[in-house]
Amino acid sequence: MKHDPAPSDRTLCPVARAQMIVGDRWTVIVLRELFMGNSRFEQIQAQAGTTPQMLAARLKKLEAEGLVERRPYSTRPPRHEYFLTEMGLAFHPILLALRAWGETWIKSAEEEVAIRYTHIPCGEDPGLGPECQSCGRVMRREELRASLNDGFAAERDARWADFKGR
Repeated sequence: MKHDPAPSDRTLCPVARAQMIVGDRWTVIVLRELFMGNSRFEQIQAQAGTTPQMLAARLKKLEAEGLVERRPYSTRPPRHEYFLTEMGLAFHPILLALRAWGETWIKSAEEEVAIRYTHIPCGEDPGLGPECQSCGRVMRREELRASLNDGFAAERDARWADFKGR
């Protein structure tokens, strides 16, 4: 599905056009959570640390733009799960690039890598990509197994516990 910008948003610049869809922090964090396997509203909200209104708006926009598909999992009460479409899945290399940039330039040297991947085809740590540092193949989402470092896992567990305790 190709995005057709509104007449007032038309530009030939692909960076500007992509920015119109995924250009705010919350949208990227929502996409991160979907890639991490969180598909339910409350799971995404807890990890994103956003208000229900802001999350609902981002999910609606992502659905309208074709990156996310909403599927019901309960009729009473009505509840939905959110899944990445082909267009949404294509965002993965961008998320990997943001991860690599953040790990390289934003963190202190004392901090561990937050998410370690194993490149399934070769069984090695692929590094920060976009190609595996061990075998040279492109890092594809379906060929990566993620594990969180203890600190990041504890941070996420604490967010979930705080959210459930409200």
